[in-house]
Amino acid sequence: MTKQSTYRHLVEFRDAFDRPEPMSWPEISNGQILMVLSPKAQHQFVATKLRRLLEPQLSGDLVLMMETDVEDASLGVLRVPDLVVVEAAAEEAASDALSPRDCHLIIEVVSRSNPANDYEGKLRDYPAMGIEHYLIVDPRDGTAVHHWAPTSRTGSPTYDNEQHYIFGDTITVQDWKIDTSSLRRYEDKPEQ
Repeated sequence: MTKQSTYRHLVEFRDAFDRPEPMSWPEISNGQILMVLSPKAQHQFVATKLRRLLEPQLSGDLVLMMETDVEDASLGVLRVPDLVVVEAAAEEAASDALSPRDCHLIIEVVSRSNPANDYEGKLRDYPAMGIEHYLIVDPRDGTAVHHWAPTSRTGSPTYDNEQHYIFGDTITVQDWKIDTSSLRRYEDKPEQ
């Protein structure tokens, strides 16, 4: 069986799959279906704050989407990022998934249960897919890492550049500014 036929079978299985609670929609990478837990409330609060910070800065030809399939069938990869800035014209595509060629930025909020998915698996897949900017926001320790300029000059897909931040910093991606001072770490509790 070829890589492409394996991928097509995995997509067919995923599309026919009854997602058990509390699982999220499965992703496909490295010839496997990846099951992850649905995002918890604190995770979603961080993602929602990021969306509110970024969305007003986008021009009319860009939109911000949450938890939407991004697929590169030639690589056999289907990922479901927390947030993705995409060309508004992607709406005209006949596909149910976004093409990575239309994506300007992907943001992943690291979960408590599976941080390796964002720091290893997606850090392998996103540069291979040609995602120009990948931002990892980690509420476990209050940090963020912006990766950009995908390359495979080292023999495997990676990013040429990365910039580290801590919560409180303002992250710059292209012309966008993301003030992280309102983001909370997972263990932070609201004041009573």
